[in-house]
Amino acid sequence: MSWRTFVGGLLILVLNARVQAGSSNSLMDLSPDGSRLLVANADNGTVTVVDTITRKALREIKVGDKPEGVTWIGKGPLALVTVYRDDLVVWVDTEAGKVIHTLKVSDEPYGIVADKEGKRAWVTHDYPGTVAEIDVDKRSVVREIKAGSFLRGIALSPDEKRLYVTEFYTACMHAVECNTGKVVDTWKGQPTDNLCRNVVIHPRRPKAYLSHVRSKTEVIDGRGSIFPQLTIYDLVPANSSSSRRTSFGMDTYNGVYVVTNAWEAALSPDGKRIYTLYAGTDDMNVSAVIDDDYKEIDRIGGARVVGKNPRAVRVSPDGKTVYVSNTLDFTVSVLDADLRSLGTIKVCDPPKSPEWVRGKILFASARPPMSFPRWVACASCHPDGLTDGRIWKNPEGLRKTPSLMGLAHTHPLHWSADRDEVQDFEYTIRSKLMMGRGLYSGRITPKVPFRPTELDEVLSGKSADLDALAVYTNSFEFTLSPHNPAPGKLSPSAERGKKLFFSKEVGCATCHSGPYYTDSRLKKPFNVHDVGTGQDDPGEKNGPKYDTPTLLGVYRTAPYLHHGKAKTLHEVLTTCNKEDKHGKTSHLKANEIDDLVDFLKALPYEMPPARTENTVKYRYEGKKE
Repeated sequence: MSWRTFVGGLLILVLNARVQAGSSNSLMDLSPDGSRLLVANADNGTVTVVDTITRKALREIKVGDKPEGVTWIGKGPLALVTVYRDDLVVWVDTEAGKVIHTLKVSDEPYGIVADKEGKRAWVTHDYPGTVAEIDVDKRSVVREIKAGSFLRGIALSPDEKRLYVTEFYTACMHAVECNTGKVVDTWKGQPTDNLCRNVVIHPRRPKAYLSHVRSKTEVIDGRGSIFPQLTIYDLVPANSSSSRRTSFGMDTYNGVYVVTNAWEAALSPDGKRIYTLYAGTDDMNVSAVIDDDYKEIDRIGGARVVGKNPRAVRVSPDGKTVYVSNTLDFTVSVLDADLRSLGTIKVCDPPKSPEWVRGKILFASARPPMSFPRWVACASCHPDGLTDGRIWKNPEGLRKTPSLMGLAHTHPLHWSADRDEVQDFEYTIRSKLMMGRGLYSGRITPKVPFRPTELDEVLSGKSADLDALAVYTNSFEFTLSPHNPAPGKLSPSAERGKKLFFSKEVGCATCHSGPYYTDSRLKKPFNVHDVGTGQDDPGEKNGPKYDTPTLLGVYRTAPYLHHGKAKTLHEVLTTCNKEDKHGKTSHLKANEIDDLVDFLKALPYEMPPARTENTVKYRYEGKKE
């Protein structure tokens, strides 16, 4: 079948199709009649039901830790919610204002979509990269499909025959056939494509739209490292002559006005307009969709400022009203089709503490004082405290972006242990990478290249904003590993691996000690170790000794080591440990290496303590009763 025949057939199938409720993943969803808006408040652990006629919040419903996706079931009033950190899909009665059922699912459920009849729903799992198919009436998972790695975005085709899912770290898209559950097509982007959370499908044209960033890891410069991107994939057969990919830099798209951290997009029901959000600069665009397979989109006016950290956008069924979730204003902006303001709806109160909220605002922002060029925010590399999965060619050498989970308990910071407080990132804000004014009004000791200047500068307690940034950055905590039969219980192979890990013959626990599996400590001299990797990178300036990273959550943070040259945990213990400097593993048999890897993947199998001798002061510890 030629691609023209394929496209013609697809167009006939969807000629009268319209964008429907629940057809693409988002923190928000509109009911099919447009009268109700459901908003997930990820930081509050709630969803809010909004009356779009009166433009008032009707009720707020607790659902669990970090809801990331919502969808209406049929015409409502029932809805489904994915709860990312609790590994749940929740059934909510939006009229009664209560949860009526919770379903335990695989790890890290993120995006969710449902069919028009409300009989089937599909959920992406960030880790381990699967799609769960849910029978809505029976409230059960009927099938789990391996469809890639770190899946987040998901959309249902207008004819409901295919799912399109996107990989978070690559912006690669896979087509899954709903009937068979098989991956039947794949679209690959560029090696620089990164952090893709969302995909939307055009109702009439064979096109998919993906919002994401590009990470150019060889450039450490605020004007050349990270860029906002909108990629359009042609839904035509792979054997066609088409490239199947067009991509737009949304910074140059906006002329000299830079926007940052492309997050999500939404199409108008007739497919004639697309709305795109930029969470790092609080902006959005409206563009005309051009049916030419070349220009694709044409900007209507300039980017418009909405609220703080916009992360979700939906368009009313008549195409006349646009809703934007401003997650750090805790509001929804109501706009007309041309982005003129019609009002604002408060959906929840600020969570946690004022310092935590202020810290997150700063962490998520690429605007002054964090950055004058506006291309880079802390969240551009550490999205919600996770890693961007990249190895950066820093001035001091190759450096893998670490996760921030457990950071409050594992100081000092950086692979080279050259910072002892989060407030030291004032140096990063003022550096070539972010080019910001900074958060402290006083003078700081000028940075000496490849020397730990930051250790001589005490910045905590000198700036409320720097302290707030530290409170937020130090507040990320682990969840239990999914590689265990139950909380606190290891599999037989992991039990064998645990014995090897703590044995003197292997010696992993010599450095990876304590409840956080690291000997990092703030008492000087810091514990740093030569594990034989310092000579692997010709550009290394600070080695060969490095800080010991925590092993908690290591199952989802590949690649490994400071330079990321170990692609798997097996490689950490074998090909990247030829001299036995990183634990004595050369004498182990293949099955023993497998057992040791199984133990590492099981961490944490029980929650570490909330406080240790190394826990820092500036963090959110929960509301006091």
